[in-house]
Amino acid sequence: MPGEATALDGVIHHPTRLTLVAFLSACDEAEFAAVRDGCRVSDSVLSKNASALEAVGYLHVRKGHVGKRPRTWLSLTPAGRQALDRHLSALQDLVDTARRAAGPAGT
Repeated sequence: MPGEATALDGVIHHPTRLTLVAFLSACDEAEFAAVRDGCRVSDSVLSKNASALEAVGYLHVRKGHVGKRPRTWLSLTPAGRQALDRHLSALQDLVDTARRAAGPAGT
């Protein structure tokens, strides 16, 4: 509907989850430690937020081994990528609305 604001995604809006999906949007799949380091969070914070994203179908978790060491890889699902795109569009709508409300001189 014209003029109707796009809704922010409550799951992705959380700052850590937004950082996580933004990081993963740049790759097909990333190893847990790389995501943890790239997002600058602890193992437990990443695990908790990855679980929340997985529960709504935005994230896929794959477990395996490299040699004898267990590893976990994370990737966005197509639904996760679409949710991020919609969320970023909603944020841009907010920015555009604020700029229009401020007027041409920003006053």
